[in-house]
Amino acid sequence: MTEKTIAQAVTEALDYKLATDDKTIIFGEDVGKNGGVFRITDGLQAKYGDKRVLDTPLAESGILGLSIGLAAEGFRPIPEIQFLSFILEGFDAVYSQLSRFRYRSGNTRNMPVTIRSTFGGPVHTPELHSDSLDGLLAQIPGLRVVVPSNPYDAKGLLISAIESNDPVVFLEHLKMYRSIKGDVPEEAYRVPLDKASVVREGTDVSIITYGLMVHYSLQAAEELEKQGISVEVVDLRTVSPIDMETVITSVKKTGRVIVVQESQRQAGIAGQLLSEIAERAFMYLDAPVGRVTSPDTTFAFGLAEDYWLPTPEDIIAKAKETYDF
Repeated sequence: MTEKTIAQAVTEALDYKLATDDKTIIFGEDVGKNGGVFRITDGLQAKYGDKRVLDTPLAESGILGLSIGLAAEGFRPIPEIQFLSFILEGFDAVYSQLSRFRYRSGNTRNMPVTIRSTFGGPVHTPELHSDSLDGLLAQIPGLRVVVPSNPYDAKGLLISAIESNDPVVFLEHLKMYRSIKGDVPEEAYRVPLDKASVVREGTDVSIITYGLMVHYSLQAAEELEKQGISVEVVDLRTVSPIDMETVITSVKKTGRVIVVQESQRQAGIAGQLLSEIAERAFMYLDAPVGRVTSPDTTFAFGLAEDYWLPTPEDIIAKAKETYDF
């Protein structure tokens, strides 16, 4: 085990798949010669050549369209969309082609495409560079959406995503790339794409979350522990499909639940989760369910992110409200 950042863990996963599967191809804007805007693919073109790691024009529709053709011919493409909002420039490829190909072919063809992209604040980016579109993507049947929160999961989930025969959107949080560190094995390993993780055990309140909000929730749980409130934190890891079994088990254990997400409140992962909890575990609840989200406004950018995104203090307040009901 060696301590690594999420950025380093992602690079290791990509390096491993390039080395062990000659059908794996990485491409996108600046991923080759420059090693990517965040240097995630740094050195990979020099190691594997410009037929395996290649630069593309600034054209997301072309990048994603190329993925479809390569996958149809037996390759495992790993396109990079530099910032998640720009996936909308090629959204037809995702919604109308990648996610439907297995269905359209009568379950005879696969689309093993792993789309890597970045999102999340607060990193004070320009507009459209940190938006969280996980809820939008999770509404697309046939598409897996993965959001790792730590280096160990990042490496294991990415290897699993690339080896999956389904299209996957793999979301890498900008704030966590180099600020979150953890022990990562040198060898290859897999983390299941459909299994959540209980990252903190507790008995009074369950917090269900993912991405950066896992770390905010753990901070909140530490403070709440000092106030005599035992908090369980569940990291979803994958927001489509969601591991409802782990979620419901936690809710039945504590009887109280809040869901924390970085994106806006309306039509998000939190709302979906809470409706499922109400359907499956209503009789186990001792208090109304709760949500901590960003406001229903345009995603903030620049310094405004600091005032718009959820904070550990917001999570503490909602957890106490739920506990005190």
